[in-house]
Amino acid sequence: MAKLDAIISYANRYLKVEEGEDAPGAHNGLQVENSGRVTRILASVDSGLAVIKKASAAGSGSLLIVHHGLFWGGVQPVTGTFGRKLELMRAADMALYSVHLPLDAHATVGNNVLLGKALGLRRLEPLLGFGRSGSFAGSRDELVRRVMKTTGRVPQVCAAGPERPRRVGVITGGAGDLLEKVAAAGIDTFVTGEGLQWTWLRAEELGVNMIYGGHYATETFGVQALAAHLAKKFRVPWQFVDHPVPL
Repeated sequence: MAKLDAIISYANRYLKVEEGEDAPGAHNGLQVENSGRVTRILASVDSGLAVIKKASAAGSGSLLIVHHGLFWGGVQPVTGTFGRKLELMRAADMALYSVHLPLDAHATVGNNVLLGKALGLRRLEPLLGFGRSGSFAGSRDELVRRVMKTTGRVPQVCAAGPERPRRVGVITGGAGDLLEKVAAAGIDTFVTGEGLQWTWLRAEELGVNMIYGGHYATETFGVQALAAHLAKKFRVPWQFVDHPVPL
């Protein structure tokens, strides 16, 4: 058993949640507190009702770490589905900690660095502040196979760039609209989660390979690595609450 405030204080420092900008609804940090004691740490990508239900079944006193927190829609009344989530967490004495871009950007437990390493990228460097880029010793087809093996799903591929990538960029989640900035940074192959329809057409015009690995599938790495790190430091068990979204 560990103290909630000790875990949160450490996590905020470790992830530097007070530094940098994020989406207005991200609200990085502790979003829901519990009675103050943590018996286990849970990790999940999202904070949907289905995830909260699964997490609450793990028992009392959990700390749920998510990448996408409760408040993306801004201020909302505590009614309906939103109220139900809070009721379930209160009944399970569950705390909820959300961390978005600070987790994407982290050099050790970040989504981008972990996916980049899993794909075999070499000499990883920061890309646009929170992404990662590196070289790849193989063909585009081999990179696609590695994305598929790493994420567990078949990616969508716009093969508009070189057959042998020189510089590969990785920005997980819904980062397809960053294509032009990524291309301007010298990236010829861009691995992301998803993008709007126009990003495919623009990739063709720019001569850039786009590999869409899935928003959910590319963002399972960071929350698990963070949970494992905190669990080891504070000597509590942890588990992943998987609720796949095929997008």
